[in-house]
Formats: sequence, C-alpha cells, structure tokens
Amino acid sequence: MKTYMPKAADIERKWYVVDAEGQVFGRVASQVANILRGKNKPIYTPNTDTGDYVIIINAEKVAVTGKKESDKVYKIHSGYPGGLKETTLGEMRAKKPEEIIMHAVKGMMPKGRLGRQMFKKLKVYAGPEHPHTAQKPEVWNF
Repeated sequence: MKTYMPKAADIERKWYVVDAEGQVFGRVASQVANILRGKNKPIYTPNTDTGDYVIIINAEKVAVTGKKESDKVYKIHSGYPGGLKETTLGEMRAKKPEEIIMHAVKGMMPKGRLGRQMFKKLKVYAGPEHPHTAQKPEVWNF
C-alpha cells in the first residue's frame, strides 16, 4: 500500500462564513485555525496547505470570559530602549476589532512559510458585511 499525498490540483477549496457575534473568543479562533489548516478534511496532510478560506464577520461582538477585557494585554516592542507598548483587549476592540481574532488565529497556525500561506486565507471584518459574496460562502456553525 502507498500513502496518499494530495496534489495541488486535488485540493478543493471552499469558502466559509463564521459569525462571531456572541461566540467565545478562543473557541472561534481554534475552530477557524483548524479550518484554515484543513484538519476538518480527510485529505489533511501536515506539510501541505489543504485548508479552506474563512470569512469572520461581527468580530467586534465576540464574547470573552472572565476579566479578559481589562486584564488581557497585547505587547509590542519597537526594538529600542523603552519601546514597549501595551494595549488591553478593550482598547484593541475599540480601535481595531479585527486584529483581536487575527492575532489569536495566527498564534495557532504553524510557524514558517506554510503557516503564513495558510493565514492569508483568513478574512476578518468588524461588521456584518463582507465583499466576498461572489465566492458563495457557506455558513459554518459550531
């Protein structure tokens, strides 16, 4: 018996819409990461991009548990002395609500060239509208 390895032509990519309104933040991110990697398909291979495209809408209305709104801190450093900038989840939600989910999903993707390629298939929008209606996306329910 030979092990089946999917070719680039064999991979059928679908588009999914995920409504994040009222969903728990980490659960949405982990499910989306699995779809982007292709772990929900029988042809999943760790060294090949077999995943689908994911559109997340209502990113600003995602729910968090506990005191994460004020206690979760995003840190960015410029590389210079004293260049540390800290932003809480609440501040990030007010300024860039898409970045919250993108940051979480990116941390769950493989590191390296393949992970960056998979991450490009994620589209996140703060409101309920998206410009990808031509792709006829299916609704993904958890």
